Amino acid sequence: MKKTIAIQGIQGSNHHKVAQAYFGDEVQLDECLSFDALVHSLMHGKCNYAIMALENTIAGSIIPNYALIDANNIHINGEYYLNIHHHLMALPNQTIQDITEVCSHPMALLQCKEFFKQYPQIKLVEDVDTAAVAQKIEQQQLKGIAAIATKTAAELFNLEILSGEIQTIKTNATRFVILQKEKPTNGIDQIDKASLRFELDHKRGSLATILNVMSDCKLNLTKIQSLPIIETPWKYAFFVDVTFESYENYTKAISILEIMTTSLKVLGTYKNQRNS
Repeated sequence: MKKTIAIQGIQGSNHHKVAQAYFGDEVQLDECLSFDALVHSLMHGKCNYAIMALENTIAGSIIPNYALIDANNIHINGEYYLNIHHHLMALPNQTIQDITEVCSHPMALLQCKEFFKQYPQIKLVEDVDTAAVAQKIEQQQLKGIAAIATKTAAELFNLEILSGEIQTIKTNATRFVILQKEKPTNGIDQIDKASLRFELDHKRGSLATILNVMSDCKLNLTKIQSLPIIETPWKYAFFVDVTFESYENYTKAISILEIMTTSLKVLGTYKNQRNS
């Protein structure tokens, strides 16, 4: 029986590429045009798993997605790092001088903004998805409008690449997480990374103390992100990713953190893909 995977975007998007790479080609897609819709699909049982972009080497963290994972008590079951390649594409028989408007996802526009400084005549317009714009251009035969999307999208929707690899930094990568509604049952031998959320008393040195505990327990901090707690102004929740060689060291750290934090949530334990 095919797994159903919810992705943000449509066939040909980067989320689709991650679904294929992580789960294989034989998957059923639930195409969602927003991350809110993706979470709704997961929470209401329309899919088995969901794929969500969480951070990018150029644009940084996608803050609202941390909040979505937290608010809905979603579990992280895995991760995948995808090298991002942005290509400018349009209907055939046009040049870049014919283009007056480029539509794409806000993150794609942000990651390519240096390229467009040399084309001041082009208006940049935000849209819901990279591949969805490519599809719309083909369906409506829109001349003078281009999309930023993957080579796969260009092939799927019969568009011509006007300029390839237009991202500002060529080593552009996005970290995606694999989400599920239920708590994962990954075996200890499959676990060497954890995502945690915690809150602290508003006292001097409280965060430094927590970081020292992690260091003493031989956890390697790979990410830290703070988010305001909406109902308590000027208080923050901290989201961290840690890697570890020994599961025993990790469980020791968790037992100490449960005492030292005012609130601790394990968002997921899984395999670190950056070393795979």
